[in-house]
Amino acid sequence: MRLFFFLFGGIFTGLYLSWPGLVIPENWKCFKDIITKSTEDKISLRAAMEISPSYVLKRKNRKTASKIRIVADACFR
Repeated sequence: MRLFFFLFGGIFTGLYLSWPGLVIPENWKCFKDIITKSTEDKISLRAAMEISPSYVLKRKNRKTASKIRIVADACFR
């Protein structure tokens, strides 16, 4: 039981230190809006500015984790 407490506490603390706005509901709305707009091929300027040049140049390595990181950086920081 204590192991799960430390595991989930560590995961939450690490995510909170990386993205402090993770607990704010308005930021989750931003996250959902970017996801829905990206399915319609309408990406917001805020999300587009978060994309690093190396990500654009390496088109072959577009994994789901890197896409989530970019959107989370745009909304939760």
